[in-house]
Amino acid sequence: MNDDTQPDLVEITSPLGFAAVFACVNEAIASAGLTVFATIDHAKGAAQAGLAMPPTVVLIYGHPKGGTPIMLAAPSAALDLPLRVLVREVEGGTSISFHAIAPLLQRAGVPDRLANALDGAQSLIAAAVQS
Repeated sequence: MNDDTQPDLVEITSPLGFAAVFACVNEAIASAGLTVFATIDHAKGAAQAGLAMPPTVVLIYGHPKGGTPIMLAAPSAALDLPLRVLVREVEGGTSISFHAIAPLLQRAGVPDRLANALDGAQSLIAAAVQS
């Protein structure tokens, strides 16, 4: 499902709970030989500020072999890399969201061959949640 105001936004909702989906996403990343560079726990940050928020985590992931050639071809692509996926609890399950990377990279001037090279990394996460 795409938001009309964010045409490159991919959002997939699973009936599974947050912990199960979060584990599936992490497993998909690891099994593809990718690295989680950072985990941003927005709910934890909200709690530290005295606010309540459902589980909401952004994973920043990738591999230098995939990203480096892209950034060499178009240095401004580094603003969109590494890849990111948002995992958040929603009513009735858990949602994952990410910006489709190829259109972002193409707008940064990355040649199509390289811009499309990371589609598989995003597709495997989507597949892991949908299976």
